[in-house]
Amino acid sequence: MNDETAPTARDTALSQDAHGDDANAGASTAGTDANPGMTAAGTDANVGMTPAGTDANPGMTAAGTDANAGMTPAGTDANAGMTAAGADANPGMTAAGADANPGMTAAGAGAAGPEGAGDAAAAGAAGEVERRRRWRMVLGEGAGTGVVPQGADKKMDAALEALYGEKAGKRRGGLQESAPQVARWLGDIREYFPGPVVRVLQQDAIERLDLGRLLLEPEMLEAVEPDVHLVGVLLSLGSVLPERARETARAVVRQVVRQVEERLEQRLRSAVRGALERSARERRPRRQADVDWRRTVHANLRTYLPERRTVVPERLVGFGRAARGVRRDVILCVDQSGSMAPSVVYAGILGAALASVPALRTSFVAFDTAVADLSGRLHDPVEVLFGTQLGGGTDINRALAYCQSLVSRPSETVVVLISDLYEGGPREEMLRRAAALHRSGVRLIALLALSDDGAPAYDHENAAALTALGVPVFACTPDRFPDLIAAALEGGTGRGGGLAP
Repeated sequence: MNDETAPTARDTALSQDAHGDDANAGASTAGTDANPGMTAAGTDANVGMTPAGTDANPGMTAAGTDANAGMTPAGTDANAGMTAAGADANPGMTAAGADANPGMTAAGAGAAGPEGAGDAAAAGAAGEVERRRRWRMVLGEGAGTGVVPQGADKKMDAALEALYGEKAGKRRGGLQESAPQVARWLGDIREYFPGPVVRVLQQDAIERLDLGRLLLEPEMLEAVEPDVHLVGVLLSLGSVLPERARETARAVVRQVVRQVEERLEQRLRSAVRGALERSARERRPRRQADVDWRRTVHANLRTYLPERRTVVPERLVGFGRAARGVRRDVILCVDQSGSMAPSVVYAGILGAALASVPALRTSFVAFDTAVADLSGRLHDPVEVLFGTQLGGGTDINRALAYCQSLVSRPSETVVVLISDLYEGGPREEMLRRAAALHRSGVRLIALLALSDDGAPAYDHENAAALTALGVPVFACTPDRFPDLIAAALEGGTGRGGGLAP
């Protein structure tokens, strides 16, 4: 076919000789079988079928019936899908050169025949319905999608509308009316949404609809999904929790503590022990078995003799021996202002894990405008957490002064200040105190947050001032804390190795 003719399948069919052989496929137009690609009377160049005789392939009858494939009365094309009107020789073409997808017509109806077009239309319609449904669930009642939720969608929509609808924050009824209704709502969201979504919805309900007071009821605490943010709310309510709700609250907190411990405790202990062993390498091993040859070779590479192809070890590096007694002091200085609630929870749990390592002396200092030393409670992280009092102001200078009083061997001490650095006390004194700690050899680190909540809000001016003093300042997720504390412990002195400012 000439390239200048119309490139439709129909034109392709019309361009073929009605009784001649097709150069590409050898199919004639003297009749077609219902099965695509079968010739009626033309000789097929590929198969060599006779006009009315038998096929060289076994199983063909005199009338051209193929027992195996259902061939036409007058010769078949061994290549399935050849056209009766001389379409392209590529397998799978229809009688008029259309694609061999199921449902294609012999007249070359295009990429989709009646059945294919119907299927495509049905799929498109279903996709549009699903798209509208999703937008309706996201945008709510005023979305204008024309979709009315049904079945489970209706209950999901009602739960979301109670929290995010236009009337949610204004009405006296709904979730704000009674504990039983909130309990039912909590049950609904746990049934219809996955755990991470449930926790987000709970947190939004507490913040948007002031549902914190309902957590004072034991039945409410049993209905919620425990998470770090919920623990923060319970800690802030600690002083007003009625006696009958305290045990339930402790059970919720203990469940969250157990989850965090399973996720992080073993990694933290392993990282700390590894750091302590690496920092305690023997400089004068007494026995050959105590020599760490890999590190010894690395430490003596400058004495390599090329002519002898050997290293002359001027000093030996030995394996670290398990030291008895306390080898490092770790002081966690934790800001317990309301905005730091998730950081307080994680710090309490991780602090208790650090306290379980015998080679560390761990202190836990919580502060707002006053300072509370909770080190005596580190045997139980739940006790540590309930010993905090979230809320109030911030006096970082006073907290650092107390921590400074705990330092007995500066070069072996790590102080981790966990605060957003919004100082309510004298700022210049706070900076002078931090500089004095750093100069003394204490490894001082400022964590703007210890949580999974993303980029924290913090005092940029104070952060920049501490950085200028040589104090590392950054936020840290709980999963990275083991590596952080290991680097600080391995660095040893306040100005050597480990963490770079």
